Amino acid sequence: MEKVKKTSGQFRVCWDIFVAFFRAGILSFGGGPSGIPLIEAEVVKRYKWVTLDDFGDMVAIANGLPGPINTKLAGYIGWRLKGLIGLLTALIATVVPTVIMMAVLLGFLAAFQNERWVSGMTHAVLPVVGVMMAQLTWKFLSNAKKGLGWIVTLVLVAVSYALMEWLNIHPAILIAATLLYVLIKPVKQPQASKGADR
Repeated sequence: MEKVKKTSGQFRVCWDIFVAFFRAGILSFGGGPSGIPLIEAEVVKRYKWVTLDDFGDMVAIANGLPGPINTKLAGYIGWRLKGLIGLLTALIATVVPTVIMMAVLLGFLAAFQNERWVSGMTHAVLPVVGVMMAQLTWKFLSNAKKGLGWIVTLVLVAVSYALMEWLNIHPAILIAATLLYVLIKPVKQPQASKGADR
């Protein structure tokens, strides 16, 4: 009886992994970055598998590695939850449904590519994706502020933007440089106020 419950519990976790990454994958219009807030909504808010701080670390590392960010996040989180079976479940949920949809939709859109409504449909999604990215950006900045303070956080934002936008430095190089700097010279955590200890 206990073995049945254990098997049922393991199946439930795998099913939750599949559903979470299926939802995030099937709704992430526009590719990788647009899927990040959807994955965050599933793994941080809905299922509480990871904290927002952990998720921020995952996004930073995944962004510095080659390959699509959604599949990297899905694979790592699935592996963290259920090992190899969790990894495979998350990857299948992220990739297979969208590949099938892409094959179907590309055939459909190719048939109607000169219609105005096709162009309008794809452009209409972009503002919504922009708002989702802005919400996630605000959460990351607020978390960074807790450890660095607003001044250092905003200076890092400005410098990062300038280096990426004007000097075309790849984000992976900035992330690697920041991680290396922190390893060499750890950032001091702000001390909690005395009132907070009480």
